[in-house]
Amino acid sequence: MYLIWIFVLLPLLGALVAWLIPDNRRRALVLPVVAALHLALTVTLLVQTPPPSPDRWIFLDPLGKLSLLCNSILFFVCANYAVGYLKLRRKRPNRVLCISLLVCLSAMTLVAIAQHLGLLWIALEMTTITMAPLIYFNRNARSIEATWKYLLICSVGIAIALLGLFFLAYSTIVAKQEVTLLLGTLIDTAADLHAGWRHAAFIFLLVGFGSKMGLAPLHTWKPDAYGEAPGLVGALLAGGLVNCALLALLRVYQIAVASTEAELFQEVLLGMGLLSMAFAAVFMARQSDFKRMLAYSSVEHVGIIAVALGLGKGALFGALLHMVNNALTKGVLFLSCGNIHRAYNSKSTQFVRGALRRTPWSGALFLAAFLAITGSPPFGPFVSEFTIVSSAFVQQNYWTAALFLLFLAMIFMGMASTVIPVVLGKVPDDLERTPYRDTAPTVWPPLVLMALVLMLGLWLPESLQELLHQAAGLLEGGR
Repeated sequence: MYLIWIFVLLPLLGALVAWLIPDNRRRALVLPVVAALHLALTVTLLVQTPPPSPDRWIFLDPLGKLSLLCNSILFFVCANYAVGYLKLRRKRPNRVLCISLLVCLSAMTLVAIAQHLGLLWIALEMTTITMAPLIYFNRNARSIEATWKYLLICSVGIAIALLGLFFLAYSTIVAKQEVTLLLGTLIDTAADLHAGWRHAAFIFLLVGFGSKMGLAPLHTWKPDAYGEAPGLVGALLAGGLVNCALLALLRVYQIAVASTEAELFQEVLLGMGLLSMAFAAVFMARQSDFKRMLAYSSVEHVGIIAVALGLGKGALFGALLHMVNNALTKGVLFLSCGNIHRAYNSKSTQFVRGALRRTPWSGALFLAAFLAITGSPPFGPFVSEFTIVSSAFVQQNYWTAALFLLFLAMIFMGMASTVIPVVLGKVPDDLERTPYRDTAPTVWPPLVLMALVLMLGLWLPESLQELLHQAAGLLEGGR
């Protein structure tokens, strides 16, 4: 058990070291060192999982393992990218950025291992707070607006989730049970909780955690935050933070499945998922800011996961696989588009053309990641999306399958109308000449992620398959 606490405290120790180092260049090196140690510990804990803590507040179950592995890989890649990125931004102080990234890693780790919903809520709120200074890193009027919008909407959402936890705890009191927010106990007694308070708790928790995920219509913070944050921060927002909020929602899903309200909870998720995909399809069309476009892509993919959770059964495996695929692919998109942004000093499609000529590696990665994220074979998202839509047909839920495919087609066309001119167009003759060009430190991290996305489309490791099946079993009501 001591290894798990080292796991949580390691990034905090790294944050302290980063605070003490006076030099900007050397401080950035703390990030990949801590990230490498964290990833090594993650693999160790996946292989040799310690038993639950005596009070059962801390335990790494299959759902937590999946979230932790995904976030640790993504953070490792982003931390290595940060070294090259911060070298380009050497005039900008990076102490706050380095400390916030490491504290956020600690909070994401705690989200994955928490089996007490109160502790999970605290860790999730910590991720909200630590992300705010990262979004504001560029320190301009638009980034401060995006930061405040992010803080306001996510804080309201997380406060609503806290009320949901209060209602859930109160339902145990009304049912004359021992008051607890321990996940295992709540699952065991879910059917005996007071129906009214339990129902209210589920609604508040779905709205609260849904706003943190960015499910429509609770997604309004995403376009500004993703559009104004640096690329590596956008990758962590779209991959790491979304996965943390999703894990919190999956904990509620486990309780709902064990109660008598599983069908209602799934229907609401199905509706919100399709609504999210519809919003993404509408707002992605003719999008002139390619970083905002990625925000709507994130709305689409949390919608896809919500649809899969709403379908249940075989789609649960697809939902969890898509969680992994989405996080890795979003990492490629945000890191490569961050490189393109710096090369052109713009994120408007009016000025950004011919990225393959000016930044060949980043342009190629951005194009490949676009094909992957829109569900094109042979990449990982194709496999997970095919699994989900196949499950809809197997369940004879033809309307859901039809809408799912329609929205996917609309989103593909909308994204293509933005991405293809950015990547394949002609570089404008009067374009501002910026010094940035592709370099190894800013190219190899997204290249590694792209290789993983391709691998998951061609071959799913047996150990990962087993972990996905175990996690899906928990969502089906297993222990």
